[in-house]
Amino acid sequence: MKKIRAIAIAATFALLFASSARAQVAINAVRICAQDPVALARFYEAAFGMSETLRLDSPQGVEIILNFGSTVDAAKANKNAPIVISKHASDEPKDPTAHLILNIADLNAAVAAIKAAGGTIESQPKDINYKGYVIGVAVDPVGNRIEILHHP
Repeated sequence: MKKIRAIAIAATFALLFASSARAQVAINAVRICAQDPVALARFYEAAFGMSETLRLDSPQGVEIILNFGSTVDAAKANKNAPIVISKHASDEPKDPTAHLILNIADLNAAVAAIKAAGGTIESQPKDINYKGYVIGVAVDPVGNRIEILHHP
């Protein structure tokens, strides 16, 4: 009986480790949509210091790829996942759950930049009583939600 139990435990661990041995997975990009991707890209450039790294024109409309960096070269060199802004027929409907989550070093400066660039603050940044995390929610000019997160 002990041998069967030992085999069952070993098989369970083998299955657990086999499922965790899948290929590495990482976020490639985050896609948001707008009727006017060019205007929305200007908001993200102004509010978050992003730069356009690629622009694709297709029959469906323009698609703009942005990444963090004050220059195009710096944004292209950035290894973080970019934001892709695609053409969409309407700025509605909105899914209240889907949103960007951005790590922010200076929340006060970010809130000011978001407002200055034409965004709004839906929820002021506040401490969530978990390991020092401070979280707020901003909304870009076409209604995409942006969780702004700071962890000291």
